[in-house]
Amino acid sequence: MRLVSIQVGHPREVEWNGRRVLTSIFKDPVAGPVRVRELNLEGDEQADPSVHGGAEKAVYAYPSEHYSPWRRELPGLDLPWGAFGENLTTEGLTERSLAIGDRLRVGSAELRVTQPRMPCFKLGIRLGNPDVVERFLESGRSGFYLAVLREASISPGDPIEVLPESPSGVTVAEVFRLYTAKDPDPALLRRAVDATALSEGWREHFRKRLRQSGT
Repeated sequence: MRLVSIQVGHPREVEWNGRRVLTSIFKDPVAGPVRVRELNLEGDEQADPSVHGGAEKAVYAYPSEHYSPWRRELPGLDLPWGAFGENLTTEGLTERSLAIGDRLRVGSAELRVTQPRMPCFKLGIRLGNPDVVERFLESGRSGFYLAVLREASISPGDPIEVLPESPSGVTVAEVFRLYTAKDPDPALLRRAVDATALSEGWREHFRKRLRQSGT
């Protein structure tokens, strides 16, 4: 498992459907070393901190393995590393293998898996196709957000180690599937509610779905 690429970006205004939109989804690769900080990477900035970023979503990672299927499904579209707005492009980690709360050591930095990524319309801006947002949801290839437990500098090529701890037992893929399911499994909903490493907003959403199910 390793870090394939690092991307950062600053807010920029783009024109979309006749209006100006401020976004930081356009990320450029950097050679490193790059400092991982509590709220972001050095040189990275969120355009709208009210919905993006924060301690639980300080860093966004996306598996490099997802690029091959996307390139098949979106022929002719340029998809360099960082095309999905991720800070870290990884190898050897997937939503199915990672549990909420898992700790990752990347170089000397330590990160915690907190939640899947739910895309907004800005992903459509980045890829020049608004339909991509729905396809992203259907694919299950969400990537995952990370909180920073130990600040340090990282570089492309650094090894990634999953530390021996899985406090929740609920995978990123299961949480993503729960969020999008019409009839979620009540037992899995309870497990997600009990996953203390999952953000409170997600847990409250699942509590409401449990109440609605009457179980």
